[in-house]
Amino acid sequence: MLVQLIRHFPVETAGHIESVLDRRGIAFRYVDVFRENAVVPDGLDAAGLIFLGGPMSANDDLPYLRAELDLIARARERRQPLLGICLGAQLIAKAAGARVFRNPEKEIGWFDVRLTGDGSRDRLFAGWNGPETVFHWHGETFDLPEGAAWLACSDRCRHQAFRLGENIYGLQFHLEVTPGMIADWCRQDANCGDLRELDAPPDPARNSQRLTDLSELIFGRWCDLL
Repeated sequence: MLVQLIRHFPVETAGHIESVLDRRGIAFRYVDVFRENAVVPDGLDAAGLIFLGGPMSANDDLPYLRAELDLIARARERRQPLLGICLGAQLIAKAAGARVFRNPEKEIGWFDVRLTGDGSRDRLFAGWNGPETVFHWHGETFDLPEGAAWLACSDRCRHQAFRLGENIYGLQFHLEVTPGMIADWCRQDANCGDLRELDAPPDPARNSQRLTDLSELIFGRWCDLL
């Protein structure tokens, strides 16, 4: 069984997702679509596809993003399990006909996310009790695709998670990040503009143990869909 990890930026790795896949004996392969002459796969040899984050916009006119939107549409038709994180969630929403646009304010750092009624009954999020403090790094958001279940929200961003059908999920927040990933993101030139808008850089370790536990729960349940 294989999961393809669609990567848009060198340091946007799958983090905790790798450990979850390893423990379940599920093979995974990164596809670095940002590299010159990279080919976006057709996904036919994968049990599921995970679309990771990145500093670009889902609205950017980039050949590989156009190819990904087509891949998502085709994977949805064949009912293939999909997971989108941050930019990946925005791409899934856009491929399903929803609008991606600038959020009223950037959400960078540790902020609470709350489940909706549908979220509390969802097979991935069931048992998530009360608000959870998770990591965010985004300036854009999306409308819910038609027919999607709205699963989570935050004070700064209304649409934090959704489900399409039974096995397609989009998460605006980052459960997958490790402290090392957060520290690395803070060193990237592409993120310097965002960091200058903050009073202080995010603390990489602030809620890392709880985030690890949530990753095991949520991503493990997504693996059950494969």
